[in-house]
Amino acid sequence: MYRHAVADQLIAEADNPATRVPKPRRLASTRRALPNERLAEINDVAAATGNDPELDLLILRLHTETACRRGGALALCPDDLDSEQCLVRLHEKGETVRWQPVSPTLMRHLLLHAEERGATSSDQLLRYRSGRPITARRYDYLWTRLGKHLPWVARQGVTTHWLRHTTLTWVERNFGYGVAREYAGHTGKSDAGTTTTYVRADLHEVAAALAAMTGEPHPLAERRGRDLASGRHHDRAS
Repeated sequence: MYRHAVADQLIAEADNPATRVPKPRRLASTRRALPNERLAEINDVAAATGNDPELDLLILRLHTETACRRGGALALCPDDLDSEQCLVRLHEKGETVRWQPVSPTLMRHLLLHAEERGATSSDQLLRYRSGRPITARRYDYLWTRLGKHLPWVARQGVTTHWLRHTTLTWVERNFGYGVAREYAGHTGKSDAGTTTTYVRADLHEVAAALAAMTGEPHPLAERRGRDLASGRHHDRAS
């Protein structure tokens, strides 16, 4: 209320009493990375239950590989797929847009899903068998169902965002903070300070991390390897 009053110039910012009220301390998040066996359980149950296991497995794999947020997956359309370089364009919070590597297998499934379910060009990609685009309610249904079959999911309040934590934790442990930060799509200095300016990774390094995680070669990671090998050969020749 006071914020609107300041915006409407009914009171001055200095006279806003709300600015003097201490804000409650933000509680630490209970989200954490899932062990491999727990992640496997989630995928196994998703594949064996529900009215559209194919859709649910695609959703889970998309989030696990890209560490994207729910909004990024819901905004995805066929025009956002670069099949040649195995990249997806994510539109996420704060109107940010970024290209994220995906495995060749996931790219094939995304293209097939779009074709079979009638998503064209700028249409929303993720759809039900009827061709109707999914909404956030599909996520609610998925995790409620998983919680009924896996009590620990319901007890701990596991959601899609836990997949993001899981992937980014693995990337950070195996490829370092700079690659994990780029993988997550974090761009602002507020994420970790000015030091990040000097440790920022590139898309090829993100692709290399993905390739290691999925066990599948990625075009950008292979290209980086060839470039490095070529550079070493040139140095020796010089």
